Amino acid sequence: MRLDKYLKVSRLIKRRTVANDACDAGRVMINDKPAKASTNVKVGDIIEIGFGGKAVRVEVISIADTTKKDEAKELFRYL
Repeated sequence: MRLDKYLKVSRLIKRRTVANDACDAGRVMINDKPAKASTNVKVGDIIEIGFGGKAVRVEVISIADTTKKDEAKELFRYL
């Protein structure tokens, strides 16, 4: 699955266009490497997103095309 779509489906970032912009600005890293929006996400990847002064690190647990809001938290684990 594409990184921008995963960020939207997992509710880490609200909209896919915002996820695209964050990737283009270099604020999203996968396994400590800068990632483009089109990068494929696999189970076990570590995603780090820079939000202003703080960063959020999560591990990808599963991948789904769509999720309900309550189930979105089961797609990743905070580190």
